[in-house]
Amino acid sequence: MAPTTRPTFRRSLALLAGVALLANIGLTGAAEAQSTPPLNGPASVADLAEGLLDAVVNISTSQNIKGDEGSGPAPRAPDGSPFQEFFNDFFNKQQGGPGGNHNVSSLGSGFVIDPSGYIVTNNHVIEGADDIEVNFANGTKLKAKLIGTDTKTDLSVLKVEPRTPLTAVKFGDSSDMRIGDWVMAIGNPFGFGGSVTVGIISGRGRNINAGPYDNFIQTDAAINKGNSGGPLFNMKGEVIGINTAIISPSGGSIGIGFSVPSELAAGVVNQLREFGETRRGWLGVRIQPVTDDVADSLGLDTAKGALVAGVIKGGPVDNGSIKAGDVILKFDGKPVNEMRDLPRVVAESPVGKEVDVVVLRDGKEQTVKVTLGRLEDSDQAASNDADTSPDGVINPDPEENDDMDEPNPDQDQVQPAPDGKGQTDQQAPVTPDARTPKDVLGLSLSQLSPEIRKTFGIAESVDGVVVTEVAPGSAAAEKGLKAGDVIVEVAQEFMKSPDAVAAKVQSLKQEGRRNAQLMIASANGDLRFIAVPME
Repeated sequence: MAPTTRPTFRRSLALLAGVALLANIGLTGAAEAQSTPPLNGPASVADLAEGLLDAVVNISTSQNIKGDEGSGPAPRAPDGSPFQEFFNDFFNKQQGGPGGNHNVSSLGSGFVIDPSGYIVTNNHVIEGADDIEVNFANGTKLKAKLIGTDTKTDLSVLKVEPRTPLTAVKFGDSSDMRIGDWVMAIGNPFGFGGSVTVGIISGRGRNINAGPYDNFIQTDAAINKGNSGGPLFNMKGEVIGINTAIISPSGGSIGIGFSVPSELAAGVVNQLREFGETRRGWLGVRIQPVTDDVADSLGLDTAKGALVAGVIKGGPVDNGSIKAGDVILKFDGKPVNEMRDLPRVVAESPVGKEVDVVVLRDGKEQTVKVTLGRLEDSDQAASNDADTSPDGVINPDPEENDDMDEPNPDQDQVQPAPDGKGQTDQQAPVTPDARTPKDVLGLSLSQLSPEIRKTFGIAESVDGVVVTEVAPGSAAAEKGLKAGDVIVEVAQEFMKSPDAVAAKVQSLKQEGRRNAQLMIASANGDLRFIAVPME
């Protein structure tokens, strides 16, 4: 009997038909994919860039160096610093002979914000320049005049006098931008004018320690030497950032660039145009971080806000509206998530504005009204107040930008004695007058007396309970407490005696607190807060 082949033939036809159908679907899908622009990114930015290129300019500067300035080994700026691009250029140029003059030059970027000739760039692009020239995309070159500059945000405004109106761009709202949004940078990298690069926003709110108001946008759009001062655009063609700094071990782009956000830059630029200077709001407080230990001692669920370490005499809140020990949680409706948020939001506020400030005081949130002063007007008040930094800025002294709960490097230094000879805390603990020291948290405490004040050089304005000895290896020693410190408050309650300190600490333990928040005054009256674990 012959074998039957018909069913096998039918199955083969069906299989071939299925393969053909799938192939047709695949080809059709591929064709559709090629004709449809991707939804998660722009197919091309050519049209967008074409309308913006004329508004972006190259800026060249020159500086006349007299005599032997710059002779000797040429220093270099740290890699990735905002000033690296032009700092190194300055010293790498060939220098003139001894006693002669020579010129150095640098290049940067900028952009036109007004058809009448106003241009924005970085301060470090034009800083110290004797001559500023702006080069436009059409080959036109115009001399520029410096209108105003702000070193704290590294921004400057220039003015040229064009014969015809210039192509200008406008600021957008950087606060609307999200991580992953597409952005485009245009600038003058390595002298190649009109260069366009595209990337995304990689991060927001970056602090690179470039200034007191750091809030940078991070982008992977290629930013190189010469891009400084150029714009970072959103896909609407609005400026949402000003390219300022890069991190680069090699000197070229590695995809980590930083831009000043427009939400900060726009206000600074407007003030520079109008006044030739910045006019920032001023609250008049010294602040320090809220650490986990401090948050626990205050009853906060999480470490947030800015802890007020002192109030500047004669400042806007010297009327008692805000007190040392308050934690500022909101300012003018804006949350203060960490200490560095406060200086920025205050500085961005208009001088003379009345704002609502939400503070945590005595374990409860309160809203107080504050009328802001002007930061530049604070210099005189600051110079008369021991609780502030020399320039009267709102943020604390440089040492206080670190965690205030870290050990004080001076804790083992020699203390002054009446005869001018030094003594260490461990060598000669001071015996309080007519009283036995109270031992609390590893601290020997005593009432303040004239003898104690004289021994430690404690100012008459300082009041509280003096620390006469600190137990080595104790939690208090690890927190930086030392003999001569004065405990002013425990858990926001003023301390009049060693017994009061002991009673308050015991009360906190009974409440289940793990840390005791102490307001500590130094001999000259400088205040700080620390949280000492209660063993």
